[in-house]
Parts: sequence; structure tokens; C-alpha cells
Amino acid sequence: MLENKDYASITGSQAAPYLNSLAATGMRFDNSFAITHPSQPNYIAIISGSTQGVTDDGCPKDFHGVENLPHQLIAAGKSFVGYSEDMPSAGYTGCSAGRYARKHNGWVDFDNVPASSNQPLTSFPSDLSTLPSFSYVVPNLCNDMHDCSVSTGDNWMRDHIDGYARWAQSHNSLLIVTLDEDEGTEGNRIFTVFVGEHVRVGASSEQIDHYSVLRTIEEAFGLPALGTAAQRAPITDVWR
Repeated sequence: MLENKDYASITGSQAAPYLNSLAATGMRFDNSFAITHPSQPNYIAIISGSTQGVTDDGCPKDFHGVENLPHQLIAAGKSFVGYSEDMPSAGYTGCSAGRYARKHNGWVDFDNVPASSNQPLTSFPSDLSTLPSFSYVVPNLCNDMHDCSVSTGDNWMRDHIDGYARWAQSHNSLLIVTLDEDEGTEGNRIFTVFVGEHVRVGASSEQIDHYSVLRTIEEAFGLPALGTAAQRAPITDVWR
């Protein structure tokens, strides 16, 4: 998940050669939209099917017994780990530390997601075959483009994600790259790409949002759709 840049600032931009190369090897969604502004409710929505009433970036937010994708996966015998860059320790629940911000770490808000699923990016495995069933990677406030440029985020993606992107294309895996929101417009159009072994190459005009992405992930794992995700069709026209 990247931050606060609109579709046009990435697609075709000379500042984002790596992200555009990903789009050239997978499916780019030209009508992809975030849910709302500001950041935090989007991070909550994409894993729970609802903003849970959150309308700001205030910290902390604590949801007790509220269903969410990480808990669904674990309850179904799958595994989930969220990896946050610059988070100081596993299971950390503080609001900030350096360039880490809890507002960009949606899973820590849910008390039914174990602390062991909340990891710093340094715990991301070098042996990709040992990855959990579903991983969620969040760069820090600079590398996600929130505080820094598109080119900064693009370079970070190349340096940190390209190995997995290549691996995914031959190991029945899927990389989803999206943004939390645009730069504050009413339209809230964002860059989203799917890359993986079974993903067709091209551009899709299908209108999707964070709930569509959640529904697609839940469908892939045979999980029931949460909240507003139940009102979205899973994305199916991108597969080979």
C-alpha cells in the first residue's frame, strides 16, 4: 500500500518507471478508487469491509471482536502477517515511531489479530517460500510517498518488492499494489495493479475500489465477504 498520490501522477510518469514496469507485466486498473479521505479509514476498510466509523487519522483506534481479513484467514487455518517499515518491534501498538505511523497499520486496531501477525519489515523473509498465506507490506511515511516524492516510492518498490514480484509470476502467487487515497480530490482515483502467474497483461476499465480488492482476496481464500465487500463483485476478468 502506497500513499496519497493520484492515478495520473504515477501512470505513464517518468518519476515512476518501476511501477509502470509492473503495470506492463500485469493488469493495470484504470478505474480504481479509494473509499474516502483521509488515510486511516481506507486502511481499515480494505481489511474489514467498513471504515468502522473512522473519519480521521487519530490514534489509537481499537475495535473489539470486529471481524476482519487477518482474523478470517487465521480462523480458516491460513496465515497472515502485516509488515510495517520502521515499526520498532513485533506487536508494537504505539501511535508512531520515527517514520512509522499506526494510522497506516490497519490490522493493529483489531483485538482479534494476534501480536505475532504485526511485524516490522525487517521480519519479511528472504526465503519467499516461507511467506504467510497473505502478507501486507506498508512502507514508512517517506517511502510510501506520503511525505516524499513519487520517485522515492518508486525506487523503494524496485529495491524491496521486485524480488517478490518476479517470484510471484512463477509460484502461483499474486502481488497487489495500490494506494490508500489520492491527494485529496473528490474523485479519489488511484493507481492499482495486479501482478502474478495467472494475471493477464493489459489494462482494465472495470471500476473497482478497496472493497472490490477485499472481496477478491476473500473469494480466493474461500472466505465470506465482509461488510460492503459483499456488495462488490470479485475481480475475475484479469485471470489467464
